[in-house]
This record gives sequence, C-alpha cells and structure tokens, in this order.
Amino acid sequence: MSAARPPQPVSPGALLDHAREARGLLDQAREARGLLDRAREARAGQNMAGADAAVTEAVARAPQDRAAAMMLAQIRFERGFPAADLFARAAALDPGNRDCLRNQALALAAQGDAAGAEALLASAIAAAPDWLEGLRVLASLRWVAGDAAGFDAGWREAARAHPAHQGLWLGWFGALAQVRDWPRALAVLDEAQHHLGETAALHAARVFVAGESGALDQCAALLDRWAGPEDDFLRLARVRLALRRGDAAVARDGALAMLRGPNGRQAWSYLGTAWRMLGDPLAEWLEGDPAFVGAYQVNLSVAELDELGDVLRGLHQARAAYAEQSVRAGTQTDRSVLLRHEPILQRTRAALMEAVHTHVAGLPPHDPRHPLLSVPLSARRDGLIVSGSWSVRLGPGGYNVTHSHPLGWLSSAFYVALPDAATMGAAPAGHFHWGAPPDDLGIDLAPRGQIAPQRGQLVLFPSCFWHGTVPIAAGERLNIAFDVTPRPT
Repeated sequence: MSAARPPQPVSPGALLDHAREARGLLDQAREARGLLDRAREARAGQNMAGADAAVTEAVARAPQDRAAAMMLAQIRFERGFPAADLFARAAALDPGNRDCLRNQALALAAQGDAAGAEALLASAIAAAPDWLEGLRVLASLRWVAGDAAGFDAGWREAARAHPAHQGLWLGWFGALAQVRDWPRALAVLDEAQHHLGETAALHAARVFVAGESGALDQCAALLDRWAGPEDDFLRLARVRLALRRGDAAVARDGALAMLRGPNGRQAWSYLGTAWRMLGDPLAEWLEGDPAFVGAYQVNLSVAELDELGDVLRGLHQARAAYAEQSVRAGTQTDRSVLLRHEPILQRTRAALMEAVHTHVAGLPPHDPRHPLLSVPLSARRDGLIVSGSWSVRLGPGGYNVTHSHPLGWLSSAFYVALPDAATMGAAPAGHFHWGAPPDDLGIDLAPRGQIAPQRGQLVLFPSCFWHGTVPIAAGERLNIAFDVTPRPT
C-alpha cells in the first residue's frame, strides 16, 4: 500500500488569483446591488423602462442573485411582457419564495395559459395545503374563467382536510361572501363552528353576512353579543347597519371614530352620507365644491383612441369580472395598464396626467382636515403618481355598482370607446354619477351630479366619493380608470 501523498503547498500566484477572483465577485455583487437600488428608484417614480434597463444589467452582472431575478420578472410582468419563464427562474433560485410561484401562475394566466396557472397552483397547494394566498389566487382564476359553481373547490378541500385551521375556513367563507352567495357562506360558517366552536372571527363573519344579506335584526343582536375588542371591521359593520336603519347620528359617530384608525379613508364616504341625511353643512364642505369633479377632453386623436381601444380589447381575456370588483356584465383587466410598454399606453398616460395636473391646479386651497385638500400644494404640483390603473369593458346591461376607492386620492374614468346614443339607451344610460350611496344601503339620496360619457373625455373626482355608472342598454363601453396619489415620501 503506497503512502498518502502529502498536501501540496499553494503557490503565491495561485493565492493571488483566488483573491482577485473573490474580489471580482464581490465587486460584481456590489455593482448589482447598486443597479437594483437604481431600478427600485426608477420603478417608484414609474420610469418603468429605466427600471427594466437597470435590473436587466443587474441580472447580467449577478445571474444567481435571487432579488435581481425576482425584480426582473416583476418589472417585465408589470410592463406587459411575457414573464412566466422569468418567474420560474426566480422560483428556482429561491424555492421558498411563494411570491415567485404565485406570480408565475398569474403570468401564465395573463399569457393565455389558465390551465397551466391552475395546475401550478394546485400542485403547490397539494404540497402546502395551508397556503392561503395560493388558494385565494386559485379561486380567483377559476372565477374569472367562468367557473361560478366550482371556483371555491380548493378552499373546500383544504378546509375539510385540515378542519382545525381557522384561516382555511375563513378564506373559504370570504371567497363565497365576495360573490354574495350567502347560503353557501353561512353553511361554511356552520361547518367551521362544528370543528372550532364559536370563535370571535366566526362571530364577526356572521355579523357581516347578517348585515349584507338584509337580516338587520340578527345583525344587531350579533353586534350586541360581541364581547371582544372593537376593530374597524366591526365599526364599519355598525356604521352600515345604522345607515340601513336610518340612524344617521349613530352612523356619523361610528364613521368619525373610524377616521382615527388605520382604515380612516374608508370612512369618509359613509360620513358624507350621514352628514347629508342629517342636513349637516359639513356635507357640503366634504363633497359640495364644484371644483372637486371635472371633465376634460384629453389630447389624443381619433386614430390614437382607435389604436388604444384595440390594445385594451386584447387585454380583456377573462370571461367574468373579478369577484371583488364593481363591474357588472363586463370585465376588468389585471395589473396597471398605464405602466405597460405599448407606446400608445405610454402616450395615453402622459396625456391623462397632463389633464390631471390641470384639474389639480384648480382645486381649492390646502385644508388639513379634508381628505382631498389635505395634500399640500407642493405635493399636488410635483409629487403625483398613478397608484393603480385598469380597463373596464362593459357589454349589454353593463355598469359599475356604486363604490369608493379608499386607497386613492383622486380617481378617474377615461372613455375610449362608447356605443352610439341610440344603442347605449335613453339618458341617463351610461352616465357617470357621484355622491349617492350604494343601493344596498337603502338610502334615498340622489346623486350630487351626473356626467354623460364622451369619447376621449376624462372625468376626475375625489376617491372618497361614492360613484358608479348607469347601465347601458347595448353595445360596448370601454374605458380606462386610474387612481392618483401623492408620491410616498
């Protein structure tokens, strides 16, 4: 047996080469991080092309960097490019990051492979049945694909397989509540209570069903029995119950209490309704200034509107609107259409923001108490960004139910294509209206105003205002809507 060969000394030259290689790798990583910071800054300023260029270079410098791979996939997805393969690569680099997997499924669906998206999520959920976000996305994809009967099957299977997991029962309940299927939602609560007992979360869910389904006495009784801490969910339930019962003073007090909490912006529309019911002049302070709502003709030609309409129609792939949205008899796109790469959408965003700045310049002076006017004049002038944008395509009988946008500051409707007057129906068919509360509150308050839609016209209004549209009789009503907010500081 021969003796083991003793370790050979490393030459100084080899050590120097290893040091240079390590230093080079550190330099590459440092440069990649700097490029990622540049990409984040560009994305925050909605310079999507600049963000794309910076993160693409970062991936080239550091191909195995997980954060760079994920950001590249996300930016390409937001810009409207195929991104499923990029998310798959990011997921391979970071197997524990479920956001990669979720977004890969969303990208597959956006690329027309809904079956592939569902299969990907179903496989992941089989391995991790308590993945609530995956179950939510799977149900949503099935709903927009038109599976109204079985869209919640993933929730059902997971909850029954893990009956002690309250989050699964509440997720299943929430999916059914969003589509207002009250009998099935209550059946889920009954089944959950059989396994869990009467928990605070299940009690709160019953409050919600009772109020929204019109069982007002039962809702009041459930609220009277509540013994836990008060949160904004229950405060809002009390406000909505009070308005349905015509008790505007109780609704006002509840909404005022909500203003001090994390969901305060959601309270303003309810507060405006309560003040109107009480004849309080604060209702006019909140909603009555004519400068709050404006209509502007946007600087786009007929040919550009035609091109824009063709691009938007290509994005409306769903068979049904998302359950949480206000659209009826129509569809709404995902992602932010005004951040996409198509040149016509980039020109549209520039033209729309020009009109936004015209409107904002005409608003009343700064008022720190007001949800619209509390934004300082400097931020109104220099710091506004599009915080979300989407397209709505309505068909015969289509409309938007009355709602508000608690996360926005200024909201909009931009009309890209409309039926002719005879097809749309007799006025006020298709009109935009604001100031009247949702029909399901049962309050007889007329809208503060209505605007007849015109092609190429942009309507701007405070996000906290109740707003909706009147159904069209027939034809296609195609628009872009977006929210504007001050840039985060």
